[in-house]
Amino acid sequence: MRGIGIHDLQYAVFVTLSLYPSPIKGEGMTRIEIQPYLPILVATFTHTSAPMFNPKVVRKVIKPVIFIACLLPLAWLIAGAFGVANISLGANPVAKILHQLGQWGLRFIVITLCISPLRSLLNWPWLVLLRRMLGLFAFTYVLLHFLTWLILDQGLFIPNSGFTWHSIIKDITKRPYITIGFAALLMLIPLAITSTNAMMRRLGKRWQQLHRLVYVIAVLGVWHYYWQVKKDVREPLVFAAIVFALLAWRYWRYRNRLALAEQSRSAPVQSVAVEGN
Repeated sequence: MRGIGIHDLQYAVFVTLSLYPSPIKGEGMTRIEIQPYLPILVATFTHTSAPMFNPKVVRKVIKPVIFIACLLPLAWLIAGAFGVANISLGANPVAKILHQLGQWGLRFIVITLCISPLRSLLNWPWLVLLRRMLGLFAFTYVLLHFLTWLILDQGLFIPNSGFTWHSIIKDITKRPYITIGFAALLMLIPLAITSTNAMMRRLGKRWQQLHRLVYVIAVLGVWHYYWQVKKDVREPLVFAAIVFALLAWRYWRYRNRLALAEQSRSAPVQSVAVEGN
């Protein structure tokens, strides 16, 4: 196997920067950030493939760098919460934290769904080695989003906040966008629990069937986001378009596989018929 070359490092930086956009300035969504979707754009408009990383390069260079990059949004929020480096979360820091955690959770779900198309379109088989880590980051950010709502917004563990479990259950069952978001979180839990190699071997074919829940989770996440923002729905619609494209690609690939399987089954029959004649 070859060593780490300059092109390997260049693509490592590219992939990392693709994951981390600059923070939105001001309150509200005033612009649409495209950096998280750079891999999709590259897959659409380029015909050149990346260098073929060997697993050692991925584990020792790419994966640690992307792991750190995935922590940067959380680090930025923590720094803003404590006023480090003059980072401000605005007039309503709880709402800012809640929004950013949820948005990053959805971003990581979308990025995880991009792995298979990018691997196929750009011939980047090494991306599969990142999928589990990115999926676990998606779960982490979604869980933190929920805990922020439960603790900071609703007042769990905060004295004299008026918190009651009855009001939480009422909110989850009576407010549709919370119901949808909570359902997506519940679906993510078994995916996170069964993400280990041991569980993959134990579940066998059922593991792949279970992890197809991520398609439903992505749809529910976009739906939750769309209903939650209420006014400026441009960014949820961007997420919806990307998720639709990713699911459409998977359906197209599934139909191609069915067609190829049908051709392979009919080929022996045709050859036998020719020999009989």
